[in-house]
Amino acid sequence: MAKLSIRDLDLRGKRVFVRVDFNVPIENGVVGDETRILASLPTITYALEQAAAVVILASHLGRPKGQPNPKYSLKPVADKLRGLLKSPVTFAEDCVGPAAKAAVEKAQKSGGGVVLLENLRFHPEEEKNDPAFAEQLASLAELYVNDAFGAAHRAHASVDGIVKFLPQAAAGLLMEKELEYLGRVLNNPERPLVAILGGAKVSDKIEVIRNFLSRVDKLIIGGAMAYTFFKANGVPVGRSLVEDDKQDAAREIEARAKKRGLQLGLPVDHVVADKIDAVMTKETLAVGDPAIGNRMGLDIGPDTVAAFSAMLRDAKTVVWNGPMGVFEVPAFSEGTNAIARAVAAVNGTTIVGGGDSIAAVNQAGVAGRITHISTGGGASLEFLGGRRLPGVEALTEKKG
Repeated sequence: MAKLSIRDLDLRGKRVFVRVDFNVPIENGVVGDETRILASLPTITYALEQAAAVVILASHLGRPKGQPNPKYSLKPVADKLRGLLKSPVTFAEDCVGPAAKAAVEKAQKSGGGVVLLENLRFHPEEEKNDPAFAEQLASLAELYVNDAFGAAHRAHASVDGIVKFLPQAAAGLLMEKELEYLGRVLNNPERPLVAILGGAKVSDKIEVIRNFLSRVDKLIIGGAMAYTFFKANGVPVGRSLVEDDKQDAAREIEARAKKRGLQLGLPVDHVVADKIDAVMTKETLAVGDPAIGNRMGLDIGPDTVAAFSAMLRDAKTVVWNGPMGVFEVPAFSEGTNAIARAVAAVNGTTIVGGGDSIAAVNQAGVAGRITHISTGGGASLEFLGGRRLPGVEALTEKKG
């Protein structure tokens, strides 16, 4: 990796500021899903093992609109972290100012450990990348580590601005892993390389699709975004979700794929219903069958599952982002779950990103067979779309 890693830093006796992604669901003061906290543990543990004086953790949570809001406090995360680390975690009631400094000093005097700062977004200056706020954050520490790939596409104070006030900025172990796997997809994949893109909107993934057209060996498009392609070709779509203003883009993508001789997989059958909760009216039809009438497509059908699975059979690298249907409703989750199993069966490197795709591999019981599950979300899409991420660009370059 061209950027410094936490492994390249001398952490002994140093206060280390680690930007983590603890943007987790919290209900009634209890963390609902600890996946992102677990993903950060290797970096935190490594820093402690390397005798860092204090490991200062900072994160955002939700959208508190730049002011303190108990609903978005990170205090429940501190409680969860104590149990996972099985060691003391000091919670600072603010991320800057006297409360933050006192918490760091207290931890250092008591022999080190971990300090979790309160929600960065309780201050509007965080999202504005305010230099004075960034300097306040930096004053708590001597070294900087970014392990929050999920926030790397945001030029915020704790991701970008803070780096200007500290001598070295390195990638944490999770960030390093994300960059390694996603970078390999873009620069040096083992082939055949197959990309599976789903979800609701073409507009969310249009940059990724365009960037992949010249890189992948096969491209699979499912989910609601497929209906924009169908409508662009005059195929009846009923009331399925369509982005009318993206039909030209869909035609352009198909034309470029055809010119390159790229195998482009689109659904051949689908599960339709009157509405999302109208399970009794669901029916499987061939794509293009006018019997769709006024109904909407909500999942891929068995023939599509078979066709997509066949496209994956000889793959050596697979990247998947986005569900094949309305995955959150069990009646329309079969296609997504089937693709999860097909991806897990691939004899090669498999990378899964996006909340629904991750939920699918977990629900299908195959998460342990996926090479890399990306915590990135929007960041991974922007990275795969060819954009430079502020949180990555800000890291110190390795010499030589």
